[in-house]
Amino acid sequence: MGLFKDYVSQTRKPEGTLGKMMLKGMNSGHAKMADWGLSHLTKIAPKEIAELGCGGGRNVGELLKKYSDANVTAIDYSPLSVEKATEYNKEEIEAGRCVVKEGDVSRLPLEEGKFDLATAFETIYFWPGLEKCFGEVARILKPGGYFMIVNESDGTDKASIKFEKIIEGMKAHTSDEIEEALKAAGFSKIKVDHHKSKPWITVLAKK
Repeated sequence: MGLFKDYVSQTRKPEGTLGKMMLKGMNSGHAKMADWGLSHLTKIAPKEIAELGCGGGRNVGELLKKYSDANVTAIDYSPLSVEKATEYNKEEIEAGRCVVKEGDVSRLPLEEGKFDLATAFETIYFWPGLEKCFGEVARILKPGGYFMIVNESDGTDKASIKFEKIIEGMKAHTSDEIEEALKAAGFSKIKVDHHKSKPWITVLAKK
């Protein structure tokens, strides 16, 4: 149990050898869920995107592919995640389309009103206060900008409840809790989609 707990706890802030293993596993293991989330982005054509809690950087790469005219700024508070996401997106960084920065979602080191789209894949479980952090996301978005949250858990499935007890600081929020915090942070036109056969959710909110 000790090694397992140490490993799964790396989901919060990957570091060291176990963290490298976790980031590699995230890139591959969460791919189908992330792509399902991305499929919800059908009506917008963002030019500036913020990818928050970027982990190993796979979803940064997918956003760059989906929106070939856009720039992506990726943020993570794990130095190891910043390192790995930078390696993963090396070519696009060199081309000037991508920047990866270390930063905290409760105090985003990003310009106010710059972004058309912000994304958060499998990360808000660890954000220190949803309303405060969502307020920071609202701050960096342009009027009419979108914030998309994609979670593997809807806050009620047995697996997430189990991991909440193992991983310090983890909270699997329900869609109602997420929606309430988004409204309090100033978002409108919030749409929640549940996967047909899994506890996955995608939340799309407009500022």
